Amino acid sequence: HLAQDVGAFEVAKQIGLDGVQVSLGSAANRMHLRQPAVQQAYLDASRKTGVEMASLAIGELNNIPLKSDPRAAIWLLDSIPVMGALGVKVLLIAQFYKGELKGDKEGIDRTVDVLQEIAPRAEKAGVILGLENYLSAEENLDLLARVKSPAVQVYYDVGNSTDKGYDIYQEIRMLKGQLCEFHAKDAGHMLGQGRVDFQKVREAMDAVGYRGWIQIEAAAPKDLVADYQAHLKFLKSVFPAA
Repeated sequence: HLAQDVGAFEVAKQIGLDGVQVSLGSAANRMHLRQPAVQQAYLDASRKTGVEMASLAIGELNNIPLKSDPRAAIWLLDSIPVMGALGVKVLLIAQFYKGELKGDKEGIDRTVDVLQEIAPRAEKAGVILGLENYLSAEENLDLLARVKSPAVQVYYDVGNSTDKGYDIYQEIRMLKGQLCEFHAKDAGHMLGQGRVDFQKVREAMDAVGYRGWIQIEAAAPKDLVADYQAHLKFLKSVFPAA
């Protein structure tokens, strides 16, 4: 609801979240977070509310895909200095809908080509480009092996991978050292009341030594603030603060 709205910080504070994932923008607002004035507004809101910027995302890549549209590569390149300005280390590269890679060998080949060009810039900047898609762990590991860069990793969504029928607890273990961040989601279920066993997710994360952000991208059937407070309370019971 607040994907490109600085008001998200106030709502996040109300919920009690530690941080939020911010969006680079949309095609309509020309990826507005590339503008220094917009960056400053986000930095100010973060400072004022105490809600951190955990990571950056380009959700518009679901409609304007990295695998086929030259604009996407430019946005990806431009996001690197934006991350520096915001003090953010992880970028989510969305690869769904029109950007779907599953079963698209040519699309995967083109994605590898683009990432090979951009990854050295990300390495130099000390940031990570995280791929969120419907590929299996094996398919993602194959893609990463071709890109050959520590700056390109997997952004793992436990809900999406469950939708595809993957064994998420095994996949997390397979992706050891290649996981930059997680989405907590479980289709339309409240977290902890659906298909995903978050205690087993926690065990898998511990097995690979993951210590980082977990972004709630979950259902809010009744009331955004109340439902997200419930999600947060549940996750804090499984992932208590260190």
